[in-house]
Amino acid sequence: MSRLLPPPGLPRAIAYQSGMVAVGSGTFLTGSIVFFTEVLGLSPVQIGIGFSIAGLAGVVTSLPLGALADRIGGQRSWALGALGSALTFAAYPLVTSFAGFVVLMVVAAVTDSFANAGRTIYTAAAMPAEDRVRTMAYARSYLNAGFTVGTGLGALALAFDSPAALVAMVLLNSALSLLNAGLVARLPAAPVVRHDESAPASRWAVLKDLPYVTTAVLLAVMMFHSVILVEILPLWAITHTDVPKPVLGAMLALNTVLVITLQVPAARGADSLPGAARLIRRGALVTAVACPVAALAGRTGGGWTVVALVGVVVLVTTTELWFSAALWYFQTNVPPAAARGAYLGTAQTISSAADVFAPVGLTLLAVQTGGWGWWVVAAIFVGCALAAGPAVGWVARTPRTDGRTGALPATSGPAVETTARPTSA
Repeated sequence: MSRLLPPPGLPRAIAYQSGMVAVGSGTFLTGSIVFFTEVLGLSPVQIGIGFSIAGLAGVVTSLPLGALADRIGGQRSWALGALGSALTFAAYPLVTSFAGFVVLMVVAAVTDSFANAGRTIYTAAAMPAEDRVRTMAYARSYLNAGFTVGTGLGALALAFDSPAALVAMVLLNSALSLLNAGLVARLPAAPVVRHDESAPASRWAVLKDLPYVTTAVLLAVMMFHSVILVEILPLWAITHTDVPKPVLGAMLALNTVLVITLQVPAARGADSLPGAARLIRRGALVTAVACPVAALAGRTGGGWTVVALVGVVVLVTTTELWFSAALWYFQTNVPPAAARGAYLGTAQTISSAADVFAPVGLTLLAVQTGGWGWWVVAAIFVGCALAAGPAVGWVARTPRTDGRTGALPATSGPAVETTARPTSA
């Protein structure tokens, strides 16, 4: 159990904060659709449109919000995003129209994006480089634990089968978000990041960093593994296998348990750009193996189907663990300290755009083809494995917008750029 306890100080505070927030979000997500339909009176089509518009808002605003987070500082952005989230969820029960619902969905997406950018910027600035990935690994373990608790609370709210219970579920999330804003504001201040006078003034200069943008595209494609686990595999299991439906819940529970217990040790290799490239390559190959195993599950029966599907979950979760660690290194140690938000926003824009096409594309390939499309999906991940080394190597050889090449070494402390012109903190 000791390896599940974060080191004292800031890593432990961030982990506990992540678990607390996840309790609220897990509670809300478990019953959100029921709340939208039964309390707000929205139709499934209206809910779908709202999610789509919110997703589009995320694509459009990620880069500007990241640049804003650079200006005002990570901690302040994180706290303001959490406060905005609290106010948004408190307003949900007051919605009386579809237009109001869409507005709140967009605001929720924007505040969440702003908070996430601030959180990453703050963690990178406040923690020594060698501790950043490990701190985020502990946070993710606790986030999954909190989300599990929240899922149970959401199920309890649904069991009451009353509007009051559903409203209470939403307000609980709002209260925890408000508490989160207060906790974030009280965290130790990160070192002030100062801009280099010779660095490009435009926060859009990141778009000219082709190695970074190219690798961000690769990472966005690698994120398809999460769509496979959460959406495509359950759909495949229901439509093309004989697995009992309760097994689907056990599969997701297995994923959660593995992430809680193994995320920290799985992050050990992400201490350099070559290490991150190795984890990306291994993760891509593991999911490439999982795809034909999923196809095999459509041809087996009984217990062998369960074994095959559980094998897919274990394999894709292994990708999730390795890829997450590599992604955190890429997010915290590669961007210039004074432009982390702009870099993160660019990567998030690319990832969000890929999210628009991933569910339908993977469904058409893996499910609608009857199974042979799984081999095409496997080939995509083999391509990611082959591209990981060259893409990350290009990042290592090419200066960022601040003139530095590659990433800070894993032994460096919190980055402080020393020049005459400080940013707002």
